[in-house]
Amino acid sequence: TPVPCLLLALLLLTPALSAPHTRGLIFNLDTGELCLQSAQCKSGCCHRGSGLSLARCAPKAAEFQECSPKSLYGVYYKCPCESGLTCDADKTIVGSITNSDFGICKDPRRFRAW
Repeated sequence: TPVPCLLLALLLLTPALSAPHTRGLIFNLDTGELCLQSAQCKSGCCHRGSGLSLARCAPKAAEFQECSPKSLYGVYYKCPCESGLTCDADKTIVGSITNSDFGICKDPRRFRAW
């Protein structure tokens, strides 16, 4: 029956999941590793080049690079900005759903109105 097999699998996986790791199979992934969610990546960006490509961890966008605002899905066609930068994008409902609201990373301190 499936119940004993499930219990055995849980018993075998519990030590592996609870052991402290600096890098694991599911979280703390390095740039270039396959991912399903940005929370898995050290960089905080799980990037896919197209709808048919596999997503991989990628660095966040630097100043003046293309970016996406935070996504509901956790996978990006353009990575969000590095810390301290904002993604200056026109946000629309359709763009939020299709993950196509792209912008440019800007330093908000540099572009203050005088």
